[in-house]
Amino acid sequence: MRMGVIISTYNSPQWLQKVLWGYECQTDGDFDTIIADDGSGSETRRLVDDFRQRGRLNLHHVWHTDDGFRKTEILNRAIEQNDCDYLMLTDGDCVPRRDVVALHKSMARPGHYLSAGYFKLTRPVSHAIGQADIESGRAFTHRFLRDAGQPLRWKNARIAAPAAIGRLMNRMTPTVASWNGAQSSTWKSDLIAANGFDTRMQYGGEDRELGERLVNAGMKGIQIRYTAICLHLDHDRGYVTKEMWANNDRIRQQTKVSGRTRTPWGIVDDSAAAAA
Repeated sequence: MRMGVIISTYNSPQWLQKVLWGYECQTDGDFDTIIADDGSGSETRRLVDDFRQRGRLNLHHVWHTDDGFRKTEILNRAIEQNDCDYLMLTDGDCVPRRDVVALHKSMARPGHYLSAGYFKLTRPVSHAIGQADIESGRAFTHRFLRDAGQPLRWKNARIAAPAAIGRLMNRMTPTVASWNGAQSSTWKSDLIAANGFDTRMQYGGEDRELGERLVNAGMKGIQIRYTAICLHLDHDRGYVTKEMWANNDRIRQQTKVSGRTRTPWGIVDDSAAAAA
């Protein structure tokens, strides 16, 4: 099984750098790294080139020009333009623990997708984490995060829990396994069958809508939120509007009511035929 990790990004090279450090030190290094870039500038391009020259990642950069929030479009291009069998989709603000790729590989099942999540950091802690902290693994410890100023909350159990306890929590959590942008994976063939993301959608639930079509097609989600650990780096979202949310909610409701498994507004644009 050839695996690819698709990382979405837009003009956040400082955060993307930390994420790529995380993928450089995975215990299972046999995977492709695909940057789905929604129109970032030259600083991100230089960063990707620097990591490519380091030679620790099999790195691909899929980019299009900046023309507003078009994350779904660049993700579709990244899904299409690789020869992997299995794809994990994540964001350029989610730093993976060193065992994330190995866990997704080991848990992959036909007819299923894997649903993880993230541990949200404060802005100061996000800035405090450095390369050595990620490579050594201490950034993923309760002590490090506490000393860096992360508030103490019950959700810290995700970080502190031993693997066996994490697997138990995965089975016991009442949270429904959903496709989310922080960290989810499945077979490329299933994403192609769904025609990828609905390109009418911008920020707010676009990942969930894809997952809802996968479920409509008979796929089942497997919860791994307490074992596949990533740290979410905090940042502003000035591009988000109420109109985006309203439009996306409308499309999601259509998906639920219709039971559709494939969007015409996806990797292949069949929208004209759908409207006829």
